[in-house]
Amino acid sequence: MQASRSAGKSASAFRTISEVSEELDVPQHVLRFWEGKFSQVRPLKRGGGRRYYRPEDIALLRRIRDLLYSEGYTIKGVQKLLREGRVKDDGQAGEPVASEVPAPAAASDDRDRSREIEEIIAELTELSDLLKGAQKKAG
Repeated sequence: MQASRSAGKSASAFRTISEVSEELDVPQHVLRFWEGKFSQVRPLKRGGGRRYYRPEDIALLRRIRDLLYSEGYTIKGVQKLLREGRVKDDGQAGEPVASEVPAPAAASDDRDRSREIEEIIAELTELSDLLKGAQKKAG
């Protein structure tokens, strides 16, 4: 469901990061983090660094959110899907054919699982460092 602030906007209107955050139920800092991890997410940036998201950016962010949170992919796994064109940049593409989609980490062999765990640890360490930096700025 769309946030009340964006209720008066047309479907093709650009959205601010706060509107996208509310619409996708994802914190703003996560959207900024994903922007750094997924080069396909390219909001327009105006004076003062304000971000404006196009409808296709929002669709792609929604698909990224679903892959990460609902389907069990890691950031690296989603990056691979995007790189291979299995998820289009506009996020509008239908689901990839199941036989073409790499299985989430739980179905991988032991070596792949170890690599996935190492990637997850690296991602968590990076997130922890970001949070520590934000706490220092706030405190």
